[in-house]
Amino acid sequence: MSERRYAILGTGALGGFYGAKLQKAGLDVHFLLKSDYEYVSRYGLVVESIEGDFTLPQVNAYHSVEKMPKCDVVVVALKTTQNHLLPQLLPPMLKDNGVVLVLQNGLGIEEEVAQIVGNVSVIGGLCFLCSNKVGAGHIRHLDYGQITLGEYTSGYYAGGITERMQLIAADFISAGIAMELAEDLLLARWKKLVWNIPYNGLSVILNARTDELMAHVHTRKLVEQLMHEVATGAKSSGRIIPDSFIQTMLDYTVKMKPYRTSMKIDYDERRPLEVEAIFGNPLRKAQAAGVNLLQINCIYQQLKFIDAKSRVGK
Repeated sequence: MSERRYAILGTGALGGFYGAKLQKAGLDVHFLLKSDYEYVSRYGLVVESIEGDFTLPQVNAYHSVEKMPKCDVVVVALKTTQNHLLPQLLPPMLKDNGVVLVLQNGLGIEEEVAQIVGNVSVIGGLCFLCSNKVGAGHIRHLDYGQITLGEYTSGYYAGGITERMQLIAADFISAGIAMELAEDLLLARWKKLVWNIPYNGLSVILNARTDELMAHVHTRKLVEQLMHEVATGAKSSGRIIPDSFIQTMLDYTVKMKPYRTSMKIDYDERRPLEVEAIFGNPLRKAQAAGVNLLQINCIYQQLKFIDAKSRVGK
């Protein structure tokens, strides 16, 4: 059994699911909560899953990082719109020589985290997961669940597969979570954007689920065009995404259960949208290399308007 102690920072649809799976497998897991703290500390976590439902009647729940034990691995599962809190949250809960595992969408996130914590490793995790939080301490897992891990290096050069990645992957595999290890985190990040940019953006702008976007000939064409433009952005960073990968993402989404994307849920709940991490950062990185991603920029500008308008007077 692993002796690594895990902290879950953000016990929502993603952090709640993976953290609960780790605890169910016997690992030492500690959850930081906000609005759900009272409920979860009293009743625990419930996970409905296509892989089997389960309940954790007791979990290590905390409302304050100061009360949490120092952990070997801190899993950042917050929305990137809350990353301004990380300078206060990360240092108190992280052991020296520990690991920050960043399970967030977007580009350039690990670089921001590395500037906050010293003497620790930062690993990026790309989650292909369909999961929603449907109530306090209640997670509904609809489909998939694989995580791709990549070691962060300054400048995002390919860091290879490290022992740290292998150890953490082994813990997740013991919990029944499929894992893939990537030699090049930046390439893995761009690959995740192949899915995130079209589906998150269009789901909000067009008020549509993934199945609706794929069912209509014009929106499916637009999805495909955006995917190819993401590949153009990746090429500007010296990373090549083959057409076969784009086709795989299209095929996966067709087979996926009807899904309301995380950005659409945030919009419906009038929460801030992760526009900068998922759209702004890739646009700026490509522009710095002299490449303009025109269709993605169009989506970005619309989302900035929608995001500002949805929260006026809130």
